[in-house]
Amino acid sequence: MINRLGDSLDFQSQALVLRSERQRLLASNIANADTPGYVARDMDFASALRDATGSLPPGLAAAASPGTARFGGFGASTESHLRYAAPSQSNLDGNSVDMDRERASFADNSVKYEATLRFINGQVRTMLDAMKSPQQG
Repeated sequence: MINRLGDSLDFQSQALVLRSERQRLLASNIANADTPGYVARDMDFASALRDATGSLPPGLAAAASPGTARFGGFGASTESHLRYAAPSQSNLDGNSVDMDRERASFADNSVKYEATLRFINGQVRTMLDAMKSPQQG
C-alpha cells in the first residue's frame, strides 16, 4: 500500500515538475512574441514524462540508468524533449510565436498543472483518512 502511494506520488511529482517547465517555456514564447528571429519552443510532454518516470519503451529501458531523465534540478536537461514550434504563417521578422496557440497551450497546461496538484492532494488526504483510528472520526 505504501509503495503504491509512493510510486503514485513520485509519478505525480514528476508530472508537476514537467508541467512547471512547460509553463516556463510557454511564458518565454509569449514574452518574446515581438522579438525578431525568435523561434517558439515547446516540450514533448508525453515522452518527457515517460522518460522521467522510467516508463521507457523496452528497447531504451536497458540503455537508460535510473534517474538520468529527471528534470527541474533532478538530473538531465529537457533539451532532448524540446521541439521547435512550426510557424502557422510566415512572418517577415522570422518570429514563429503564434499568440493564439501559445495562449491556448498556456491555459491548457495551467489546467493540467492544477489537476495534478488536486490528484496529489486527494492521494494524501485519502492516505491520512486511512490512517485515522475509528475513534478520531
